[in-house]
Amino acid sequence: MPFFICTNAFAQEKPNLAKPKVVVPDQIAGVTTVSAEQLIKSLASDKPPMLIDARIKEDRDYGYIESSISLPDIKTNCNSLKKIITDKKQALMFYCNGVQCGRSVVSIKVARSCGYHNLSWFKGGFAEWKEKGYQYIKTD
Repeated sequence: MPFFICTNAFAQEKPNLAKPKVVVPDQIAGVTTVSAEQLIKSLASDKPPMLIDARIKEDRDYGYIESSISLPDIKTNCNSLKKIITDKKQALMFYCNGVQCGRSVVSIKVARSCGYHNLSWFKGGFAEWKEKGYQYIKTD
């Protein structure tokens, strides 16, 4: 009979950052889908959107886009949105880990149900941002 010894060494692996919670659509009706380049242009505009990182803390610790606000999908509700976004006309742009991550989809749907309608989606998310070599902040 084989005998195996397991250690914590294997438990320390990097988590699956792109594990979807929902089926990720190609587009979300009424929401503008943007690329990394469009995001950069939007953030440099006179009226930049509020960039919301819908990932959980463990994912954000691997890095995040500068100026983004952390509001994980699991904590997104009308009250949490109201605390950080008082003007429902404010442009909001959501992102998460990438095209297979459903966290930003969940957050967008919640925001819409709370009366926010100026919504954009950086579907490629942090994976696209990092892949294209754009600067990001990493938590130490």
